[in-house]
Amino acid sequence: MKPSLFSVYFFLLAVLMSCSTQKKTSTVTNHTSQQEIMNLSKEKWQWMADKDVNKLASLFHEQSKFVHMSGTWNKSEELDVIKTGRIWYKKADVHDVAVEIVDDTAILWNRLTLTAIVRDNEVITEFTVTEVYQKQGKTWKMLALTFSSVRDTHKIEH
Repeated sequence: MKPSLFSVYFFLLAVLMSCSTQKKTSTVTNHTSQQEIMNLSKEKWQWMADKDVNKLASLFHEQSKFVHMSGTWNKSEELDVIKTGRIWYKKADVHDVAVEIVDDTAILWNRLTLTAIVRDNEVITEFTVTEVYQKQGKTWKMLALTFSSVRDTHKIEH
């Protein structure tokens, strides 16, 4: 029995529509996840300014790493740095944000001016900060945060 041209046409149309719907759903989900990560990052900067180590402790993955101009350390050290005020992240003025989602991993780049107190001195530094998050169930956990000192002309490619 030969399928009619009409039935083949509708079969192909159904397949194409299915693929299109899946891509739209993926794009919407991706956009929603990007916005969720941007909001989480913004909250994180406020928690750092407020020295709210309880909220940060729940955000940071147990194996997270933090790269600063003066060293690299783990979650417990970063929380201690914040709690004791060795670095007080007073204010992060974010100028640009880019987010990419790959499966259950999100990478966010912030272009910012950070006002901080370091060794009793206020410093204002231009940074690109790279944040890496992993989705665990319904929760995002931060795996890494890296500060890269940049010139004020540096731009994030979108």
